[in-house]
Amino acid sequence: MATEGGNKAVVAALLANTGIAVTKFIAFLLTGFSSMLAESIHSLADAGNQVLLLVGGKRSKREATEEHPFGFGRERYLYAFVVSIVLFSVGGLFALYEAYHKYHELQEGHAGGLDGKWRLVPLFVLGIAIVLESLSFRTAIVEGNKVRGKQGWWSFIRKAKSPELPVILLEDLAALVGLVAAFLAVSLSLLTHNAYFDVAGTGFIGVLLIVVAVILAIEMKSLLIGEAASKDSIAKIRGAIEATPGVTLIIHLKTLHIAPEELLVAAKIGVEADASGADISEVIDTAERNLRTAEPMAQQVFLEPDVFRPDHVPDERPTPPSAPSH
Repeated sequence: MATEGGNKAVVAALLANTGIAVTKFIAFLLTGFSSMLAESIHSLADAGNQVLLLVGGKRSKREATEEHPFGFGRERYLYAFVVSIVLFSVGGLFALYEAYHKYHELQEGHAGGLDGKWRLVPLFVLGIAIVLESLSFRTAIVEGNKVRGKQGWWSFIRKAKSPELPVILLEDLAALVGLVAAFLAVSLSLLTHNAYFDVAGTGFIGVLLIVVAVILAIEMKSLLIGEAASKDSIAKIRGAIEATPGVTLIIHLKTLHIAPEELLVAAKIGVEADASGADISEVIDTAERNLRTAEPMAQQVFLEPDVFRPDHVPDERPTPPSAPSH
């Protein structure tokens, strides 16, 4: 299932980022490279984000209550949205601040760890981090391939209803690009004895994280507001209803994801004008069974029977009464 694949990718990323964050921070303490500090905070933020995703997944499984009759499935979207905020503030803004701070240190004549005996440690740490992050990214890609079908990766990230895999894919991609940028920045700084390359690398990492955070926030906001089922799911639902004996047509159909793997379906269906109450009840029951068989995610189904009149256009958004005149 998509949830299991997402959790596997989350756990893999959590383990990788926790170890990477510790080694990066040690390298920063030994050398003073701002790129290493930015990357250690980046990895720490990523590890915290993966914990948030796991917590959101656990809380979303709570049973429905009277106050929340449709359950808590959308908590996964909420926690994924919080991830984007953490990535933006803790990761991106901190890296930009560190670049600014290091720039002013250089203006005052502080060169950082360019000549220290530990100056090559960051390259060793970054090399290992690139390998570990690549393995985590590979896990996310393998799990993503199981559920994305024929979609391209960007389309999958934009249209996926389960937030975990898109979040991990974007985080791991940003982490790999950031690691390569940090490796280049530190290497150029050591080769040229010009620490401004370190500043540039730190600033690049900050901008990268902010861009990824904004993309995540936009996608999670859309899911939080409420997205309809995919075109494939809608086609299955529509086909199952229309194939039900006694249904003359679908007058209108609306779907909403109330959880990544749970759909609410509301439809008004046309029935024969001379059908009895018992006949209509049987049509609705049969349509619901067919619908749930065709699309198992359709857990909440509400079908309203009607006799369709071609000259009638239903007003689904009634105009509120005008304010009383004074």
